[in-house]
Amino acid sequence: MRRPFSFQLSLRCQEDGPRPGWRALTYNGPVKQLVLDLIPPPSPTFDNFVPGRNSEARAYLCETVREAAPVQHVVYLWGASGSGKTHLLRALAAAQPGFVLRTGSLEDLPPGQHHHLVDQVEKLDDAGQVALFHLINRAQAAGGRVVATGPVAPRDLPLRPELTSRLGSGMVFQLQPLDDQEKAAALRAHAAARGFTLRDEVTAYLLRHARRDMASLISFLDALDQYSLETGREITLPLLREMSQPSLV
Repeated sequence: MRRPFSFQLSLRCQEDGPRPGWRALTYNGPVKQLVLDLIPPPSPTFDNFVPGRNSEARAYLCETVREAAPVQHVVYLWGASGSGKTHLLRALAAAQPGFVLRTGSLEDLPPGQHHHLVDQVEKLDDAGQVALFHLINRAQAAGGRVVATGPVAPRDLPLRPELTSRLGSGMVFQLQPLDDQEKAAALRAHAAARGFTLRDEVTAYLLRHARRDMASLISFLDALDQYSLETGREITLPLLREMSQPSLV
C-alpha cells in the first residue's frame, strides 16, 4: 500500500502568503492530477459557456437579461447531465441579480419576488411541486419569469401533470452536451485566441484527466498558458504533465 506523504504547493490566490498574492497549501496523499483537481472552476457566465449546438438557448437567455426577448413567463431547459443547464442558470443569476436561484427546493422564498431560477425540478417533493405551480401563476400575473431545468422533456417529468403542463407552456430548449470533438475544437480556438497552438496530444490529455465541463477545461488551459509564459517553455505534453503532477518541494 502506497504511503501518503505531505508537501506544500503554492497557488495564486487573494490572500497573503510566503509571497505576495500566493499562499501555501498542504496536501496529504498521492500527487497524481493534483493541479488538475486544485484549480477551481471559474464562475459560470454567458461568455465562458461554449454553446456547441445550444446557441439558440444561450442567445435567448442573453436577450432575457437585456429584456429584449419576447416575454415568455416560463422557460424550461432540459438535457443530459453535463449539457450546461446549471451553467446557464448560474450565468443568468450572475448577470441579472433580480433572479433568485433554487436547486431542488423552494423553501424560504423571499416575498414579492417574481423572477425565479429553479434547477433540477425533478427533485421537488409534492409540496415543492405545488409551490412551483403557484410560483409560475404568480409570475405570469406579475409579469415575472421562471426559468427551470430538468433531465427530460416536460411531458416526461415524474411530476404533477398540471405542473408539467405549465413547464411546457413557454419556451422549451433541449440542450446537447458537447462531444469530445466539439470540446477539442473549442480548446484549440481558445488557445489560438491567446496566441499559441494547442497540440493534439495536449488536448487528448486534458480531455482524459481534467474535469469534463468546458469552463474547467478553459480555466486549466489558461493556467497552463500562464505556466508556459512563466517558465519560458513551449506548451507540450511534458510541460503539462510537469504542471499537473508537481514534484515534492
